[in-house]
Amino acid sequence: MYYNDEKHFKGLNGYEIGNIWYPRVTSIVNIKAKPALYRFYGELNNFAEGESIKKVSANEGTLVHETSEAILKGEDVNVDPTVAPAIKALRAFLEKTKINVDSEWVEKRVVNYNERYAGTIDSLAIIDGKFGVLDIKTSQAIYRDYNLQTSAYMAALQDQFKNLQTRWILRIDQVQKCLKCGAIRRTKGGREKIRTPRNNGVVVCSPDQHEWSDMQGEIELQEFPYWYDDYHAFLGAKKLWEWENDYWLKRIGY
Repeated sequence: MYYNDEKHFKGLNGYEIGNIWYPRVTSIVNIKAKPALYRFYGELNNFAEGESIKKVSANEGTLVHETSEAILKGEDVNVDPTVAPAIKALRAFLEKTKINVDSEWVEKRVVNYNERYAGTIDSLAIIDGKFGVLDIKTSQAIYRDYNLQTSAYMAALQDQFKNLQTRWILRIDQVQKCLKCGAIRRTKGGREKIRTPRNNGVVVCSPDQHEWSDMQGEIELQEFPYWYDDYHAFLGAKKLWEWENDYWLKRIGY
């Protein structure tokens, strides 16, 4: 990536904490190759189109993310109609699955002083009697890459919370389903993407034959209690990130 100067590099990649600059967890994790992202760009007309879709998608994701955090904190919220199906599904899910969130640890900065990195956790929570890190995603699936990010948070919090046990990914999305064949249509970012069912024997509709349902929310909660191997992988990614950005890191006296 191109950076204008040291200030630009530091602002995009880390936090200034106590007069010391720390690389950001998400910047470090981004060093890992993402084949699905390459396919995404390859399906488009040009790079600018991809960037435009990503920007709109990110804004939609932020809206779902912020609304969900407010609900988890017990706050009254005005739900934007564009994300209402996702939030309706979240409320229904929370009626069945009790998630206790510490409001003081929502969007909280955490620092690993020994390994020198920092990040912002979505929340700390208690679910089914277990205490851990809860990370919210607005993606179409739960990807393994998320484990690198959450393992870094787990390691950063070990000294503060000896009883920290586990971590979860809470995925919140909204889609339409074909009433005839079960295909799923997702329009996040203004780009239509259709996933066809994988069941053997199912006849998939042609593109003009689908009968789409109203938009409906999708909620998925997965626990990932074993984080040490993921953390070692994260530290490996950090080494690679430092190697890749050696020029700028030297310029800022890292």
